[in-house]
Amino acid sequence: MSSPHLGWAYGFLGMAIFSGSLPATRIAVGAFDPLFLTFARASIAGAVALMLLLCIGGRRPALGELASLALISGCVVVGFPLLTALALEQVNAAHSLVFIGLLPMATALFGVLRAGDRPRPVFWLFSLCGGGVITLFALSQHGYGNGSGDLLMVGAVLVCGLGYAEGARLSRRLSGWRVICWALVLALPVMLALTGLSRPSSFANIDIAAWGAMGYVSLFSMLIGFVFWYQGLAQGGVAAVGQLQLLQPFLGLGLAAWWLHESISLMMLVTCAIVVLCVAGAKRYAAPVAAR
Repeated sequence: MSSPHLGWAYGFLGMAIFSGSLPATRIAVGAFDPLFLTFARASIAGAVALMLLLCIGGRRPALGELASLALISGCVVVGFPLLTALALEQVNAAHSLVFIGLLPMATALFGVLRAGDRPRPVFWLFSLCGGGVITLFALSQHGYGNGSGDLLMVGAVLVCGLGYAEGARLSRRLSGWRVICWALVLALPVMLALTGLSRPSSFANIDIAAWGAMGYVSLFSMLIGFVFWYQGLAQGGVAAVGQLQLLQPFLGLGLAAWWLHESISLMMLVTCAIVVLCVAGAKRYAAPVAAR
């Protein structure tokens, strides 16, 4: 399998793992404070990442790469988890998931700014169509939601798009799994301290579903998903593979229906089919025009 096609395969696995993040976060914030949840999940993932780096070894980040890792940490280790946790206190999982459909545009934008991607103009047309379809779906199915919750989700999408693009850029030199591991380890001392300061007075009333949701967002959303996702972005292109995120809201809605017992409408299935066509079109025109 060629590198671009393998990049799409890695990207799809990462996207599928991320699809469960918001439903799991919705479950977790029902039992944990958003601040504690954000710091605890980063601490758990950071401890596992540290063990992986110690066991496997390999190249360490160069001094000039630390600023990039710090930016990734701020975006995907702290920023996105915290903003989504705060948003999910105000809006339900289904409503928040449709905002993730706007993430490919944010990722592509920052890919142009940070990773040097230059997709063809038709690519942007398919991207806008996909984002527009998801926006119409959000308005028709869930209304306008909560104003502050929606703003938090928009902020989360922008922060995450920057983190994805920066991680993909660094993955071309450091490899995807090392990028997220070092980003987690870099934030680990501060996250451990903040976890201790924000911990609840008692864990007696926390049910097994909340603990399972924390485990998912800690290990899969914060670490395992990024291993596949960053490698996919690095091999297949930030703007191109990033379009797979158009499918993420619908996979997430399926998980929300399973975990949170939300209904799946015919409109959602029709919209999903249209989005698949947009992703296919974006993939076809993602490669830059050959220089004359």
